[in-house]
Amino acid sequence: MRAAAILGLGSTLRDLQPFQIAQTEWTVGLPTSREGLDAILIFGGDGTVHRHLRSLVNLQLPVLVVPAGSGNDFARALGLFREVDSLAAWHKFVADTARVRAVDLGTITPIVSSTQPKLEPTYFSCAAGAGLDGEIARRANELPRWLRAHGGYALSLPGALLGFRSFNLKLTTADPESSATARAYADQLVVAVVFANTPVYGGGMRIAPKAQMDDGKLDVCLIRDISKLKLLSVFPSVYFGRHLGIREVDYFSVGCARVETDRPLDVYADGERVCGTPVEVGVAPAALRVIMP
Repeated sequence: MRAAAILGLGSTLRDLQPFQIAQTEWTVGLPTSREGLDAILIFGGDGTVHRHLRSLVNLQLPVLVVPAGSGNDFARALGLFREVDSLAAWHKFVADTARVRAVDLGTITPIVSSTQPKLEPTYFSCAAGAGLDGEIARRANELPRWLRAHGGYALSLPGALLGFRSFNLKLTTADPESSATARAYADQLVVAVVFANTPVYGGGMRIAPKAQMDDGKLDVCLIRDISKLKLLSVFPSVYFGRHLGIREVDYFSVGCARVETDRPLDVYADGERVCGTPVEVGVAPAALRVIMP
């Protein structure tokens, strides 16, 4: 058994030691080829996973996430809540009894002019959003790492709200099942739009409680214009997935969508800035092989 270990920010070779069981040989760092390798372990949070997704998709090796970041929502969605969960899954993989599952990834492609070639999409594992969601993510990224890991998203909400203005959203899709819903947003004033591949994001918020990682769709959580006071008061409900009953919240799924806004807005995915609007958001079905507990 030969494996590669990718160490994210704050992780060291000491974190790798429990996984160095007798039957394995190791290389450290992102491999350039899958030849001679059986798996990749990635020590870090959602940002670390996000930065390596394109390479992981290209390598098509089973990936085990070891939650060691300020945000570990992708690992949480896979049932890997602590390092001990990943270690148990690793022992089973080495013994050839672990479950390897192919999961979807989301994609974001900037929309450029018709005279320019289409850009390569950026993959995301958990969720992508624009509007207030992006402003909160930007502010959270400026916090110390230990604070981001302990409610950084929630702590960044009040400051993000102060100067934020609602925006006009145009959402279009070619998906027959969701086109009628999406047409309702031809020119709507909204606060945020989030496209989720996993039920959780932002440090454990159940933004998309119905999301599945193998259905070929993204769940859309859209917050229409809402008073700032009401948004603050109902915000805690997101951690329990109870926000879907709020009048200003709409929830549906899409296979792909074109997102246009009346002013340029940053698009964030897995807590990282990707690009500005307009964009196309879609799904790469069964793009990543993951080792499950």
